Amino acid sequence: MAGYRLYVRLRLPVIPSNNAQYRDTSTMLENPIPWPNGARCAIAITWDMDADSGLNYYNQPNADNLVASQSQTRYGPLIAIPRMVRLLKERGMRQTFFVPGWCIEKYPAAIDALLSGGNDIALHGYIHERPNELSAEDELYWLQRAIASFKRHLGVNPRGWRAPSFAFSRQSLAYLIAEGFVWDSSLMGDDIPYRLRHETGALFELPTDMALDDWPHYMHNRDFRYMMPIAAPRYAMEVFRSEFDSAWKHGALWVSVWHPFVSGRLARFDAIVELIDYMQEKGDVWFATLDEIARHVEALVAAGTWTPREEKLPLYTSPVPELSKTPL
Repeated sequence: MAGYRLYVRLRLPVIPSNNAQYRDTSTMLENPIPWPNGARCAIAITWDMDADSGLNYYNQPNADNLVASQSQTRYGPLIAIPRMVRLLKERGMRQTFFVPGWCIEKYPAAIDALLSGGNDIALHGYIHERPNELSAEDELYWLQRAIASFKRHLGVNPRGWRAPSFAFSRQSLAYLIAEGFVWDSSLMGDDIPYRLRHETGALFELPTDMALDDWPHYMHNRDFRYMMPIAAPRYAMEVFRSEFDSAWKHGALWVSVWHPFVSGRLARFDAIVELIDYMQEKGDVWFATLDEIARHVEALVAAGTWTPREEKLPLYTSPVPELSKTPL
């Protein structure tokens, strides 16, 4: 049939599992990736520690007078981060934290606490500026300023990046490659790692999805112009859990995007702990930082045991020509 592709669901040999005598190992993934120690899926719990960076950037004329919102956003580095560091140490877990350069400068104690727990720190803009709303020159300026802040405090160059608000521009890939980044987690184009190719080089994409971001589930703040209905965390957790169950079934990568001042609150953080317990009880799960996942992908590619799908960027360098009016 023209225009249609027929997919055949293959059933691979089943192997014993500690969850059941036998398990179904069929998958919808066309290019399944082998995870370490035979894990069914990889779980990267990631946090965007924005603090009040975005509030100040997006409300420049009056951010200094938005005192309630300042207190809400500063809850992240001042209250949630110390709590999270204690819990992660108790559980022997390490997670990935994306931090704007400005927040590294303003909240060095929070960064040091995260580093003391062996957590992965990646870069998240300078002051939560949206790259795809900037000129090419301004995007590069803020990127390099963020890198300088990161290097001053951590003593090394960042390996990983997430664009603020996922606002990856058509210049972003070239800039990241030129600055030595190895991986990105801003895009949503697959269920497993893939490679982004530019004429100047390439890096690995560790994709997520809006369903795994806490912002559309919880965020309620007039100063951010985002007013989601307030609801119990269990409703958001139904989404996160269902996404995990499918990632586990099909062998995918599950990357959460949570914000300490949003999901670090007591009831929401309780729900996250319960979700982690559920994942651990299900078993056959590789909990890893995104940098560990990137290194795993690097090793597979270097050994020739797995090849990621590749996508060349930018897809477009201008609005698509079909949008212009032409004679029929």
